[in-house]
Amino acid sequence: MYQIVRAVNGSGVPCQNRIQVGEEGAEIEYLTFPGLDRSGIVKHLFTTRMGGVSGGEFSTMNLSFTRGDETEAVKANYRRIAETLGCSVSDMVASHQTHTTNIRRVTAEDKGKGITRDRGYEDVDGLMTDVPGIVLVTYYADCVPLFFVDPIHRCIGLAHSGWRGTLGRMGACMVKAMGAAFGSRPEDLCTAIGPSICRDCYEVSQDVALQFRDELGVKVVSSGRAPGKYQLDLWLANQEILLQAGVLPQNIEVTDICTCHNSKYLFSHRASGGKRGNMGAFLMLKCDEQERNL
Repeated sequence: MYQIVRAVNGSGVPCQNRIQVGEEGAEIEYLTFPGLDRSGIVKHLFTTRMGGVSGGEFSTMNLSFTRGDETEAVKANYRRIAETLGCSVSDMVASHQTHTTNIRRVTAEDKGKGITRDRGYEDVDGLMTDVPGIVLVTYYADCVPLFFVDPIHRCIGLAHSGWRGTLGRMGACMVKAMGAAFGSRPEDLCTAIGPSICRDCYEVSQDVALQFRDELGVKVVSSGRAPGKYQLDLWLANQEILLQAGVLPQNIEVTDICTCHNSKYLFSHRASGGKRGNMGAFLMLKCDEQERNL
């Protein structure tokens, strides 16, 4: 198992997992959140760089078709993730991330969009569904993955939140959207804030820092290493947004894994200077048969 650099006084989540898939016995490493598993109604994972077939700067588990990797390699990577989750690649539905707070409700008619067939929509950074067997997919290389599970109304949400999405309160947008679509209540949601760039590695301009200070208070930003520069804590910012949206503190799992500090294990745009692939967050509602077998 890869030795992760974790934040000081971290939570110890997400947890590392290892599985062998395919006839060749490829070994995949991925991350999961115990709180989401305890809901009993979902399967989920966050990919690492380990266990794929891509080469070079995309080594090895790249899930992006648009960064210059070989298409067949990316398809093979998706097949390995599908086997890990016990689903088909055609069950997956992908976002089209442009740093918005737009959220799409996904139905069975959307299966395969963005992966095995044309997407047919743009500017979608969040996905939600109440249909078992659909796998929501979003992409990362420093931005924040946000997972949402409602075990009462049996629905899920998955969102991409970079600094723009965080400033736009993507987490609160998803809480509101799931409430409107499925009747979800904030206090019933199980949530997780996934691996992304940490405060120590994320330097931003004064303009961005001031926007966050005005929106969320001074605690999410701190002085940087150079004049006019500041360090932004996206983990804390997203946690504060979820709390203000009514999610209970005990139902928020916060990562302690920085993509930039662990750039050999996780893709990091900042650490690689943009020469990288994409990781994926995957979340699905179990079908009744899957629940009975677990």
